[in-house]
Amino acid sequence: MPLRSNPGHLLEPVLLLAREAGRRIMTIYTADFDVEHKADESPLTAADLAAHMCLVEGLAGLASYPILSEESAAIPFEQRSTWETYWLVDPLDGTKEFIKRNGEFTVNVALIHRHQPVLGVVVVPAFGVAYFAEEGCGAFRQDEAGLTESIRVTTPPAQPLRVVGSRSHGSEAMELYLSRLGDHERLPVGSSLKFCRVAEGLADLYPRIGLTSEWDTAAAQCVVEQAGGLVVDLEGRPLRYNAKDSLLNPYFLVYGDKSRNWLQYAAGIVG
Repeated sequence: MPLRSNPGHLLEPVLLLAREAGRRIMTIYTADFDVEHKADESPLTAADLAAHMCLVEGLAGLASYPILSEESAAIPFEQRSTWETYWLVDPLDGTKEFIKRNGEFTVNVALIHRHQPVLGVVVVPAFGVAYFAEEGCGAFRQDEAGLTESIRVTTPPAQPLRVVGSRSHGSEAMELYLSRLGDHERLPVGSSLKFCRVAEGLADLYPRIGLTSEWDTAAAQCVVEQAGGLVVDLEGRPLRYNAKDSLLNPYFLVYGDKSRNWLQYAAGIVG
């Protein structure tokens, strides 16, 4: 059976693996840790590296697909472009939130097939919560005790609109977009949790008028889409993966209610 029709045999072991990566992160989170910086000045901790090693070793044992992780991203497009199916991983999304110790950081694991996420797992280690989805089978939330429930976006949206945004990033273009929305409530959230808030119906919209990388979004995009929502660029096209040399995403919108034209508020914003 083609992978696109049956990624689900991998979902349970990936969920267990992502939770194990989360446990390793928490071991460091609850102790003293040092913060280093990468060449682009983004922070790096021992937790990023511990989760990376856990996931890379574990995923290699599950399936013979290539692995692209934030902590091993220097793979040329000439090589990546030959991949039809691969793992896309962010071992610790929200390192700034980790350093602030506010709990809003995640472990993200996606399986990409022909440029689209067909399986996604997002674990929130500090809260003991996991979100996961596979193409055609819905999206789910699992608590620390293992209780699992189906999740769905909210339609129609709440009034006032509930808009999630980054705790650590902002821009004038974002403020312009928000000023056009009308009555809304801002809900600051870190990491890929913003997607999950939309997916589980606790927020209506997440506009990202700023830079992100492909590993930041893939797993959570799968969760949102399987919960009935959309993740699209400012032209209305779903985000695609490994389709160009750069691993940066365009600006995008995440929303649940498809009946409203969320793109109209982005007129003149380029990204």
